[in-house]
Amino acid sequence: MNRETEKNVIQRLAVGDGFRRSASRFPHKFALIERRGTHDEKITYRDLNGQLNRFARAMRKLGLSKGDRVACMGPNSIEFAVVLYGTPKGGFTFVPVNFFIPPEGIVHILDSANVKVFIFDDALLPVVSQVIEKKPKTVQHYVIMPVTGAQLPEKNIFIDFNEMLREQSAEEPEDVIIWERDIAEISFTSGATAAPKGAMISHLSTCVATLQTLIEMAPHLNEKTMTGCMLPIFHCGARTFVTSSLHIGCTTVLFRSFDVLEVLQAIEREKITLLGGLPMMWRTLFSHPDIGKYDTSSVVSGIYGMAPMDETTKNALIRERGIALYLNSGQTEFFPPTNYCKPEWQLERQGNYWGTPGLLVDGGIMDDKGTLLPPGEIGEIVWRGPACMEEYLNNPKATEEARQFGWHHSGDLGFIDEDGLLKFVDRKKDIIKSGGENVSSIKVEETILNDARVAAVAIIGLPHERWGEAVTAIVMPRSPGALTEDDVIQLCRKSLAAFEIPKKVVFTNSLPTTSTGKLRKNILRETYEDLYRQS
Repeated sequence: MNRETEKNVIQRLAVGDGFRRSASRFPHKFALIERRGTHDEKITYRDLNGQLNRFARAMRKLGLSKGDRVACMGPNSIEFAVVLYGTPKGGFTFVPVNFFIPPEGIVHILDSANVKVFIFDDALLPVVSQVIEKKPKTVQHYVIMPVTGAQLPEKNIFIDFNEMLREQSAEEPEDVIIWERDIAEISFTSGATAAPKGAMISHLSTCVATLQTLIEMAPHLNEKTMTGCMLPIFHCGARTFVTSSLHIGCTTVLFRSFDVLEVLQAIEREKITLLGGLPMMWRTLFSHPDIGKYDTSSVVSGIYGMAPMDETTKNALIRERGIALYLNSGQTEFFPPTNYCKPEWQLERQGNYWGTPGLLVDGGIMDDKGTLLPPGEIGEIVWRGPACMEEYLNNPKATEEARQFGWHHSGDLGFIDEDGLLKFVDRKKDIIKSGGENVSSIKVEETILNDARVAAVAIIGLPHERWGEAVTAIVMPRSPGALTEDDVIQLCRKSLAAFEIPKKVVFTNSLPTTSTGKLRKNILRETYEDLYRQS
């Protein structure tokens, strides 16, 4: 063993090592709980670590070498978690696949990342069959996780996940040498504003994000916490939440989908204390007509992200239920969270405040010339720190653009207020230039969301002969006919400047979103491009 290798063995920082330590500290404690039908699937920390080891060995038996890529697609499950954490533990690279994207997009990810093993939930067999028909270039093995008991085709070309693991030893794969900057995962961006790019995330980035979250949320995230994750863990923010929970010794309840009654039942049954989800999930959950039938008093803290929470819901959760809320924000390229808006600030500031950078992140606001701006001035949000990605996969130009002037560029606009809190203004591409004024779509959305009759809203700028871009509201009401265009306009007039008020309101039954709830405004702009030309 040479000196460099010896150093990497003794001083290494690796994602999978945390599970060995948790298994030693809490061998008989349940790590994960997942509801399947009428029963619970549960796994202890000792058994979870053993499954990770079996998985790592199974990949090696399939012929994979260190750094080879393993993709996984499926809703939340214990099996998905085994792939998620067993892949980097074996020195391989995990590639999460969003099962909401079409088969063509899945093939693009598999080919771009040079994936050799593709593992999927049996509920997605129809989608995977379409993927296979398109002949991904590099996939050598297809492994099916028998979660739901779906019927397999007669000519079964798939490796059974459970059988594959049973053949392997649960002993630690001690001969795997991992360096902290080895790539633990390649995560593709959500594609909310452009084509998805593969962010190459190191073991160090993931471990830093995990440690930082445990420090920042220490009062509410510790070994006594019972956490519940309503978000899919193929999303980076949910992965940090679950990884942090497992590294500190929590028991985590995974939800395969957002089913309100299932979540309420789990809160009562498992006494969940910390719940994580989108603002829409929180709003739907705690305004459900049957919520009074369940004991939800155990929930004392919560995490939300990806979108602002309307003030009505926020006030109801904090003032009426006493829930300590955290807004954790960040992005795929700079492993989240980068910023934490803690409970003490939730009611002190209105709007989409992201709070302060984490302990291991430097944050700033920068103009287009690379100058850091003083408090109060709007510019691009930039970060520095060890959680930043190594690079974009096969995209040196985008990598160079993202790290100009020695900072990581988020593509988001914001400003820092007098208390050092970051307020998100808008995506650079979503700022609306109307009649010579810059309009923040987020600000208008926050205003409209305060009406309880509104389920969701997207504000976009559309081509207009007079205004250049016309502020336009695409509104999804809670029920058909719940409100009129004039209702929305009058609501905006109460708190917005004249140039910020929508020129038109379009009602819809659904809005295009990514799997994590981000509005796909690029799709809306394409759909309604001719709205004002037709009038």
